[in-house]
Order: sequence, then structure tokens, then C-alpha cells
Amino acid sequence: MAFFSDRVDAGKRLASELKDFSGKKGIVLAIPRGGVVVGYEIAKSLNLSLDVIIPRKIGAPDNPELAIGAVAEDGTAILDENLTRYLGVNREYIKEEIERQKQEIQRRLKLYRQDTSYPNLKGLDVIVVDDGIATGSTMKAALASVKNRGAASVTVAVPVGPPSTIEELKKIADRVVCLYTPEYFQAIGEFFADFTQVPDEEVVRLLRESKQKPSRKSTGMVIV
Repeated sequence: MAFFSDRVDAGKRLASELKDFSGKKGIVLAIPRGGVVVGYEIAKSLNLSLDVIIPRKIGAPDNPELAIGAVAEDGTAILDENLTRYLGVNREYIKEEIERQKQEIQRRLKLYRQDTSYPNLKGLDVIVVDDGIATGSTMKAALASVKNRGAASVTVAVPVGPPSTIEELKKIADRVVCLYTPEYFQAIGEFFADFTQVPDEEVVRLLRESKQKPSRKSTGMVIV
């Protein structure tokens, strides 16, 4: 049985768990594409700015779906050292894959953010949002990147994730809000009645709508 009707429902329910952020000097950073729908609802409810953060999975040789790590847009990378050793992945492959994913990140940033510069995170309480977590590789890279940019605090907000991954993230983030942690976990989409793929155009539209709102008194800033 689905736990959420769709990403909008998940975002509204997460927002209710994050009410203490209202009035704080904060920002919501969403992982595209589905995370932007969730993040939009959170940002709207808490009167915070919305932007994107785009970590990319580093896939294993001959098995790109198997994550051996992830890299964020500023080049911050995390690796599963045990897995890379077990698979015998050489450093040259990892270096080349990181560069390839960084190029894809830049392509997506240009598409989503267009001419907008990356927000200054120094001193902000940052909420990093996705529409669900499986292994957590991309979220870990996002958290490392946000911390490197000087955030005052980092909160993870996701609708669903396996207990083991959520416990790992609690060791990295200042706070983790996850509404559902089922023991039996196969795919994020199984917990949504509607998990239709989000097109790039929807991501751009939501980011544009968020930026067109009046200046937020809670952040004291507008991303332009």
C-alpha cells in the first residue's frame, strides 16, 4: 500500500515536521528532479528560498547502476572505499568518472539555474531535500558540499528511506527528518501512489515560481 499519494503530498507532510524552521535564516536545496517538487512545497510552507543541488552517482565499471560513490557540483566527492577495493576499481577510472559526472552536473545546472548564481550558504540553516533515499550516496555528497560552503546547520528531509541509510545520515547531518523507514525496501516509487517522472520543464517552472515570490523576511535575501 502506498504511503504517499504523490510528491506534493510528501512535501506538505514534511513541511509540517519542519515548522520550527519558519522564521529562520534558511534555504531549501532540492535534488532534481523529483526532489524539487517535494522541496517546493517545503519552501512555500516555511517561507524559505528554494534552489537546487545536483550530486551525481559514480557508477561501478560495467555496472553504472551500482554506486561506488557520488560527486557534488563543487567537486566534493565521497567514495565507498570498501566497495571500490572489493571491485578492484582503479583510481584512474574514478578520476575520469568524476570528471564526466561533473560535466553532466554543469549541463543540468545551466538548464535548471540558467543565469542564476549559486546561493551563498554561509551562516544559513540548510534543508537538503529529495523525494526518497536508497543507498544515500548522492545525499552524502550533497551534505559534504553544503558543509564545505559554510552552512550553519544541515538538515536532511526525505519522505522515505531504509532504516540503515537513515541511521548513516544521522551521523553526518545535524538533523534527519524521514517520515517512513520501512524494513522491507526495494524502490522509492513503491511507497507513492503516483511517482510519475518529473520533466526538466517542471523543475524549471517550480524554481522560477519560487524566485518570483516576494522577498522572504525569514532569509533576508532573494536569489536573483
